[in-house]
Amino acid sequence: MEIINAIILGVIQGLTEFLPVSSSGHLEIFKVILNEEALASESLLMTVILHFATACSTIVVFKKEIVSILTSLVSFEKNENFWFSLKILISMIPAGIAGFFLDTEIEALFNGNLMSVGLMLIITGGLLFLADKAKPTEKKVGILSSFLIGLSQAIAIIPGISRSGATISIAVLLGIDKENAARFSFLMVVPLILGKVVKDLISGEALTYNESLLPLFIGFVFAFVTGMIACRWMIKLVKNSQLKYFSVYCFIVGLIAMASTF
Repeated sequence: MEIINAIILGVIQGLTEFLPVSSSGHLEIFKVILNEEALASESLLMTVILHFATACSTIVVFKKEIVSILTSLVSFEKNENFWFSLKILISMIPAGIAGFFLDTEIEALFNGNLMSVGLMLIITGGLLFLADKAKPTEKKVGILSSFLIGLSQAIAIIPGISRSGATISIAVLLGIDKENAARFSFLMVVPLILGKVVKDLISGEALTYNESLLPLFIGFVFAFVTGMIACRWMIKLVKNSQLKYFSVYCFIVGLIAMASTF
C-alpha cells in the first residue's frame, strides 16, 4: 500500500502543482480518502520530496530561460533577463515573509479540514472563470504587477487555493499576456520551493522519516514525470483560453469536499 499511495500522491502533486486545481487542497483530500494518519504525521519528508520533484520539472521545462536569467544575474547585464529576474525576486517577497513569520500558522492550515479546502477550491474556480474571460493582450509583467502576483502566491499557501491558478488568474486580470502570465507563474515558484526544501532539511524535522526510502523515490519519479507533462500542457491551455474547464472542476470538487463534511 505504501508504494501505491506514493504513486497516487506523486501523480497528484505532479499534476496539481501546475494545473490550476490546488495541489495542497488535493493532497489534503486524498490524505483523508486514503486514511493516511501515518502519512499526515510522518509525511514531511515525502512532501519535501514531491515539491522538489515538481521544482525539478519546472527547471527542465524552462532550462533555457533559467540559464539565460542566471547568466544575466552573474554578469550584471541589465538586459531583459536581468529585469525579469528582478521581478521574480519581487514576487517572492510576500510568500517569503509569510513563510518566515507565519510558519506555525501555515502548518495549522494542513489539518484535513475539507470544509475550508472546498470553499477555497470554489474561490479558485471563480478566479479561473474570470481570467478565462479576459481579452488577449501583449502586456508583460511589470514591477507592481510582479508584487501583486506574488501577493496572490502568498495567499495560495491556503489549501484549496491553487498557486498556479491564483497567480496566473491575477496576472491575466492585471492585463498580462496569458502566455507570459503562465511562464512567470511557473518560474517564480522555483526559488521558493528550493528554499523551502533546504529550510525543512536544515530543520531536521524532515529527516525523522524511519520507513523505507523506496516510496520516496517512487513518489519523486511520478511527481517529476507528471509535473513536466502538466507544465507543458498548462502553458498551452492558458494560451488557448481553456481555463473554464478547470473552473468547473474546482467548483465540483469544492462542493463535494464541503458536502462530505456533513
